[in-house]
Amino acid sequence: MSAVTEPTAKWVEELFTKSIVPTLVEYIKIPNKSAMFDPKWRENGHVDRAVELLAGWAKQHLPEGATLEVVRLEQRTPVIFIDVPATHGKTGDTVMLYGHLDKQPEMAGWREGLGPWTPVLEGDKLYGRGGADDGYAIFASLTAVNAVRKDKRPHARCVILIEACEESGSYDLPAYIEHLKGRIGELSLVVCLDSGCANYDQLWSTTSLRGLVIGNLEVSLLTEGVHSGDGTGVVANSERVIRILIDRLEDAQTGTIKLDALATQIPRARILQAEQTAKVIGDEVWNKFPFQKGAQPVSKDNVELILNRTWRPGLAITGADGWPPISNAGNVSRPFTKLKLSIRIPPRINSKEAAAAVKALLEKDPPYGAQVAFTDIGSNNGWDAPEMAPWLEKVLHAGSETYFGKPAMFMGEGGTIPFMQMLGDKFPKAQFCITGVLGPGSNAHGPNEFLHIPTARKLTLCVADVLAAHAAQ
Repeated sequence: MSAVTEPTAKWVEELFTKSIVPTLVEYIKIPNKSAMFDPKWRENGHVDRAVELLAGWAKQHLPEGATLEVVRLEQRTPVIFIDVPATHGKTGDTVMLYGHLDKQPEMAGWREGLGPWTPVLEGDKLYGRGGADDGYAIFASLTAVNAVRKDKRPHARCVILIEACEESGSYDLPAYIEHLKGRIGELSLVVCLDSGCANYDQLWSTTSLRGLVIGNLEVSLLTEGVHSGDGTGVVANSERVIRILIDRLEDAQTGTIKLDALATQIPRARILQAEQTAKVIGDEVWNKFPFQKGAQPVSKDNVELILNRTWRPGLAITGADGWPPISNAGNVSRPFTKLKLSIRIPPRINSKEAAAAVKALLEKDPPYGAQVAFTDIGSNNGWDAPEMAPWLEKVLHAGSETYFGKPAMFMGEGGTIPFMQMLGDKFPKAQFCITGVLGPGSNAHGPNEFLHIPTARKLTLCVADVLAAHAAQ
């Protein structure tokens, strides 16, 4: 199985150094938060600035015969659509390479000298929001295609789709898939560059993704705040009631989700992958996280931790309203408490049914007759990969050995990429190569996010080999 030639690999390295990384530096400076976090994204113009920057770079590096269009449907976030003609392959056979350009919000806790919109290059790491999640994707995708062509290896027709709504749940994407379906064609391979890696020492391929149910849980017993000395013991505090409701959903002692509608049987193959991953990365399953001194993971069984974050449901409270800052908190029983719940659900669970079950559980028979509402609900299905074709597994191992020096690894991820389930439903015969650069410490969505540049470069070479091997089938 042929690999990228040494001259072409050197060309890719120089392109990253001289062009891709400098452009990513400019991209990180743009606060193009996803539409969920920036309702005035049209007026603010940051998304358009990011599109202009990335599309501008792509136009300068289009393969011969390729076209690029920024597609805009009314009132929706735009997409960049690149169509690269085949140099070989069956008519109508198409590969899609996918990424996104919108970003998560700032998040507190960046260390001194760093910030979400302040790109800082330290050794192999480029710090700043969005470089790894997922600004690098368009650069890696186009560079992989160009690397195949430089070595005169064949590739099928490729379409590169970069959306601007992924961090909001890709709610605009179905409209674009419908709008572009005639131009997309029939997909036989999907390459997604928005996933993670358990280390930076080898290629990691994602075999499953969890889904998501999000919503705002609000509890109110008073029409206005009252003196805490007067009301305590007479009126139940809204925060206590909301604790009672969350206890319906989650066991506070173990973190186990109690609602049966959010659980599924874990396939034996995925358990075996978790066991193999635990052997390779050991305690890095948990010690990659920035624990406080003395803090510990929920279990010391690394296989169980992997299954917890990939195939079991889990709850995080990611926001709150109704509390004043401590510096301005008087002795008042507050009129309401409102929490944003983020519930990760396993693959194979219908997210709309899961959301309905959560809403029913939380709103039924409210304690003390409190006003309870679970609203602003969003949901996305998880994804479980189809059986991998032998040719794809072979090229992933070969590419990992060639560019990383170790065999490829396969595991599930705990996050959600809504587009994968969409494509899996629409193209059930397609193969999926889901991979990415979000490894230990990269901290996507949090403070101190970074792109590990060597991993992005090696991953690009692996994708080039995948495209060439696909054309040979």
